[in-house]
Amino acid sequence: MITQKIFNDTETAFKLKSDEELNRALFLFGMINRPTLVKIGTALTRFSLKLHLPVEGLIRATIFNQFSGGETMEDCLPAIGKMYTKKLHSILDYSVEGKEQEEHLDAAMKKKISIIEFAAKRKEIPFAVFKPTGIGRLEIWEKVSSKITLTPEEEEEWKRVQQRVENICEAAYQNDISVLADAEESWMQGAADELMEKMMRKYNQEKAIVYNTLQCYRWDRLAYLQELHEKGVKDGFIVGAKIVRGAYMEKENERAHKMGYPTPICENKEATDVSYNGVLAYCLANIDEIHTFIGTHNEMSNYLALQILEDKKIAINDDRVWFSQLYGMSDHISYNLARKGYNSAKLVPFGPVREVVPYLIRRAEENTSVKGQTGRELSLLMEEKKRRKGEVSKANRQPVSKKKIKEEID
Repeated sequence: MITQKIFNDTETAFKLKSDEELNRALFLFGMINRPTLVKIGTALTRFSLKLHLPVEGLIRATIFNQFSGGETMEDCLPAIGKMYTKKLHSILDYSVEGKEQEEHLDAAMKKKISIIEFAAKRKEIPFAVFKPTGIGRLEIWEKVSSKITLTPEEEEEWKRVQQRVENICEAAYQNDISVLADAEESWMQGAADELMEKMMRKYNQEKAIVYNTLQCYRWDRLAYLQELHEKGVKDGFIVGAKIVRGAYMEKENERAHKMGYPTPICENKEATDVSYNGVLAYCLANIDEIHTFIGTHNEMSNYLALQILEDKKIAINDDRVWFSQLYGMSDHISYNLARKGYNSAKLVPFGPVREVVPYLIRRAEENTSVKGQTGRELSLLMEEKKRRKGEVSKANRQPVSKKKIKEEID
């Protein structure tokens, strides 16, 4: 039986953190644990950046260094190497958002391909990732999802978006690196689901190169997965499924209420947990046809996955199952999974400080909306600080041997 004490090992979780880094993390999560402070801080940060005030140094010393690997891929290498000494892998995510001009979208595609090529040379980096709206406007994804007739200009634009996705997946296939397509707002997801299915049919013949993301706070994702699985079995392709809880709950509910349609989001956290765990169990029950990337900071869902692997006698390092958390968060899960031999990775955001801030702010806001998560981070960090103080105190109480005294005198 899987013991539920695995994630309580703070020594393993924070082994690589200096006392200074531990204190910084305590300070930041203490701030994030206060929703009012997060709202004020994010508003001030956005305002300061808009006015081009000199706040980059402060941002870099706080949230950027905690939740980002650096500004360039090369900047991330020390952190990547450090984590890999503990058998923890990395996934580089160029986290620049909000670009919509064609030249910027083409540049984003080229950046993703360069990351794939960078990863192919390094065993520490088994996956790449891309955001669909990073290589195509949200509006065009929305129109295609809604089956709205496109203008001739939009038809050409959509062809370019599809080609960018194709280029990224082809590069992943040629470099034998799996690629994760992020999920976004439900009103653009239909087109993304269809396109990623097309990519799976083409590239997932022998293993999962292409993974689509399922946001399990949507109550329809298990049905979607079951249908995709049936297609995969019938037509001979492997399903790549990255499963997460989701990141746009408030936006989804507000839009559904405003536009008068049923919300696609589960009614509460308990229903979301049931949805997530149901999708997780279905994936692992069909491991021959579904390769699974488990992206969650929820301890119980991770324990459930470990128990299923044990019950089904699936090797803990089976390459068809991966676990992942975000860089700077849930180290108690990531490092303890890696130490036990499970396939575990950190998603490492990077990019210019000013351009990555919107992504980091969104992550901070997400943390405040997940009940108990930040409190759990804080309690573990405090436990580790207490443990280290105890070690120092114990060391100071150790009697010094006569031999040691003689050596120091000599």
